[in-house]
This record gives sequence, C-alpha cells and structure tokens, in this order.
Amino acid sequence: MLVPFFSSRLARFAFLVWAGFSSASGISCTKEAAAPQETTAPETRLVGSTLIGEYSPATLAGRVASIPLAGALVKYPVRAYRLTYSTRNTDGRNVTASGALLVPVAPQALPLLSYQHGTIQPDEENHAPSYYSSSSEIWSAVSVLASTGYVVSAPDYIGYGASKALPHPYEQAASLASASADMLRAAREFCQQEQFALNKKLFLMGYSEGGFATMSLHKLLEEQYAGEFSVTASAPGAGAYHKTAFARHIMNTTEPLPFLSSYVWVLDTYNRVYGLNRPWSYYLNAPWAAQLQANPFGPVPQQAQELFSPGFRQAVISGSDAPLAAAFRDNDVYDWKPKAPLALFHGTADNYVPYFNSEDAYRAMRARGATQVELHPIQGGNHFTSAPSYVLESFAFISQF
Repeated sequence: MLVPFFSSRLARFAFLVWAGFSSASGISCTKEAAAPQETTAPETRLVGSTLIGEYSPATLAGRVASIPLAGALVKYPVRAYRLTYSTRNTDGRNVTASGALLVPVAPQALPLLSYQHGTIQPDEENHAPSYYSSSSEIWSAVSVLASTGYVVSAPDYIGYGASKALPHPYEQAASLASASADMLRAAREFCQQEQFALNKKLFLMGYSEGGFATMSLHKLLEEQYAGEFSVTASAPGAGAYHKTAFARHIMNTTEPLPFLSSYVWVLDTYNRVYGLNRPWSYYLNAPWAAQLQANPFGPVPQQAQELFSPGFRQAVISGSDAPLAAAFRDNDVYDWKPKAPLALFHGTADNYVPYFNSEDAYRAMRARGATQVELHPIQGGNHFTSAPSYVLESFAFISQF
C-alpha cells in the first residue's frame, strides 16, 4: 500500500493538537514600562514588525466555543504581530526568518513563552505561525493561552514564512534551536521598543517536531545562551530526541510504518545539511530511488525493507556508515543535564515517534543528576490521541512556576 507524503490525519495535526486545550495559568502583563535592561549586549536580531490585528476576549473565546469551559479562560485582548528577524541557516549564512508574536493587552509584566510548532507539510505554507491563519496551531488554543497572560513567541523556522524559498531543515536540531532562540531575541527587542514589559520568566513548549525543537532549544539556551536567557521550565511533547536509536528502530521493524515518508524527509535533510550528498540509489531500492529523486515528497511503501536498500539498512543497524551515524548523533538531544525543570510528555502507544524517545531522555538525564526532570506517560495514547492530554498536562506543569 502506498501513502502520500503525509496522511490526511497528519495534515490536520496542527489543528488537532490544540483542539483539546482547556487549561492555562493566570499570569498578567503590562505595557506600562520598558523591559528590564539586559546584563549582556546580544547581537540585534529584529528586522521588522507588522501588526496583524487585535482580538477581543469575545473573539478569542469564539475560537474555542466547541470546547467546554475553554472560553471562560480568556482574560485579555491579544495583539498578533508578524516579526521578521535575522538568523543563520544550516550553511552559516544569515537569512531573514519570521514568526508570530502574541501580546496580551494587560496591566502588568508577563512571562515569555516560546512555542515551537509541529510538522508543517511543504504544501501547507499558510499553517506557519506568522500567517496567523485559522489553520495555524497558534490560532485558537495558543491564542487563548496568550490571553491568560503570556507573551507567546512562535517561530516559523527556516523554510516557512519569510524564508519559504529555502528548504526546511526538517528535524535538524541546531537549526530549529537557533531559529527559535533568535526569534526570542527579536521578541524581546520588539517588546522593549514597544514598551511591553516582560518579567524574568521564560517557558518552552511544543509537540512532535515542536517537541524536538523545544528540547533542542532548551539545551542550546542553557549551554550557550545562559547570559541572555534563563529557562524557567520546559514541557516538550512526543519528540524524536534519540535519533540514533530511532533510525535503528525504523530499519529493524517489520511492522508497517504509515509515516515512513516523513522519515525519508529527515534523511533527505541530513543528506543535504551534513554534506553527504549521496544519490537516492544509495538509500533506497528501485523504483523508489528514481521516483523520490524526481519528487522527494512522493508516495512511499509502508515497509522499511521494501523502501530502504539492504546495504543501507545494515549500515544503520550496525553503525558502520560513519558520516551518517555522526549526523544522527548530532541530532541526539536526549542525553544531557538540564538545569531548569523539564517535563516529558509522550503517548505510550505512539507508532509515529515511539515512546522510548522520551523514556531514554528521562533515564539519561536522571543518570546525569538532573533531579527536576519528570516523565509523564500518556497511557495508551498514540501520536494524535495524546495531543489533547499533552495540552492539558503541559499547561498544568508550567503554571506551577
């Protein structure tokens, strides 16, 4: 059986993830005074800003009308802005990227929350946050979250929005983290210019590719940006944190993999970003090699043995392909010691991004002495049915701080 690049269910993923939103904290915000002066002088990132619109509490509540009690959480009007900013692409060149910034109109200083979106198909450009369309993850529940008292920074990532002419480096940790961090820099610059006061709290959230991006961002901020940012807490959900083990799992499994095409996208990204530059015939059997050479986002079979060449599968399983193994290791973000509280959320029956990714991260972090790491299994949940539980539980987690 062939499947398109993503199933229709995955195409609706951004909407489904946030459809279950019904909880948030009540921290307030202000536009009374300038943001506190930074102790460091980071490079300027903000390029420009555009007001998309201001939305009343009644309008925001209407977007979640089908969810019981969710509308009652709405507190403040929210202004949505499109920011453009400077960041570096995977080749080290400066590019202009974009994202959305949601700012509540409220009377006190409020925290910053970096929200990393999940997978966006190449033909669904308008799902990127900076378009602030009804098909975007930030349109409904995330806007309600902002209304309760968070300034939400939502990067598009490279490959969408202002940088849509560039290929998206799918599931590449360094790019996702740096694009998100530079969006945070731009967000703080904008808030300071517009005299929207921020307090010192910073939260990180995201699910699926957004979960992987959130973990990568948390790691980057603590290890390289400690002079600029202090993470208060993060709550990544269902991310592919252990890429090396994940790749071996794919090559070993005999079960159908309905989302095999998205793994091919990861492979295509690493082949390009890490300069492997191998033809598809190295990775794939005929006729798929020729077909994907012509259209990397074309349909693929669901069996890994049918799609991937025997030599490539064995090289991944044994780790004998040193350059590719190094690329996987470069994207392993499960084994490090976070300082800020971190809660991992994952469905135990996830057959798209297996549960062991979060379990491996939890065990590795605890082994390194990270005492504020929690693992929250969503019992029996798959990648899609777990999303509403992730929303509820992650909001409850960050509201403690």
